Amino acid sequence: MRSARVPVVFFLAAAAATLFIPACTRGTSQAQAPPGGGRGAAPPVAVSTITLQEQPIEQSSEFIATLRSQRATTIQPEIAGVISQILVKPGDRVRIGTPLIQVNADRQAAAVRSSEASRTGTESDVQYWRGQVKRLEALVEAGAISRQEFEQAQNSLRTAEARLAALDAQVREERVQLQYYRVAAPQAGVVGDIAVRVGDRVTPSTIITTIDDNSALEADIHVPLDRSPDLRLGLPVHLLSADGQVMATNPVTFVAPRVDDRTQTVLVKSALKDAPPSLRAQQFARVRIVWRETPVLSVPVTAVQRVGGLYFVYVADPADGGLVARQRPVTLGELVRNEYIVLSGLQAGDRVITSGIQKIGNGAPVRPQ
Repeated sequence: MRSARVPVVFFLAAAAATLFIPACTRGTSQAQAPPGGGRGAAPPVAVSTITLQEQPIEQSSEFIATLRSQRATTIQPEIAGVISQILVKPGDRVRIGTPLIQVNADRQAAAVRSSEASRTGTESDVQYWRGQVKRLEALVEAGAISRQEFEQAQNSLRTAEARLAALDAQVREERVQLQYYRVAAPQAGVVGDIAVRVGDRVTPSTIITTIDDNSALEADIHVPLDRSPDLRLGLPVHLLSADGQVMATNPVTFVAPRVDDRTQTVLVKSALKDAPPSLRAQQFARVRIVWRETPVLSVPVTAVQRVGGLYFVYVADPADGGLVARQRPVTLGELVRNEYIVLSGLQAGDRVITSGIQKIGNGAPVRPQ
């Protein structure tokens, strides 16, 4: 009886093993199958690309310049006195000769009148002695008077004429001096702040106001000494707006022959013949001096990755009828308007990936948008 049960148990165990093995085999096959039924990898990633070409890039440096008026005047009187009238106000636009300040000129006017009266009296003396000389000349020729008496009359005439000439010069000088009591604009422009008031006493050293013509501005640029070998007349100077846009371009018109011993910089000037009317004298402005233009390759900042102190870009290379991203190390130069100058690692014709680089890796399939 014991030997009859053994085959039954063995038969049942063998049947269970037979059913279990196919099930395990099917599970293993399904776990090793690739996604998508094994028909391929992930779809290409959409990216933006640019084809590199050499283009002229400006090699330049940016500075802060001071705008100054080429026609700016500081107004100071040429005489001393008390201000009796202010004829303009700050901000007025004036022409050449426009009266600005009147200094009390009563004393000078009285001096002019006195000199004119003296001149009138002396002029009468000259007329008298001229008549005397003419009359005595006829008497001398007739022998009615002596030659000495005639010569005395001639001497009196010469003395009166000399005195008249001196008074003429004095009257002209005092009239010119009288004109200085009315301070006039020596040039056209806009009146600045007026630093004096009616009743103030002024002297030739007193600064009354300024007149600036903002239509003739120039930029004063202090260039570091290490860039001085590159300086020359005619270099383009870009005047920049607050957001870095070029508002005007003018050439370098002056390079100082000596270095500023305090700052160790070289003064450079550029006359702003083409500048916005909103600019003012003494204003700070951003300028860019263009040293040269060189045809080079450049890549956008968005295309560059930095890993461990090294720079890389992704290049879209053809492979198996499509494109794949290849990471390539590059050597970059200076940054010019959001683009790096390429020194090595790329060449003209390479398709550089500029967007979507966060979604790809080396060898990943890509599709240009």
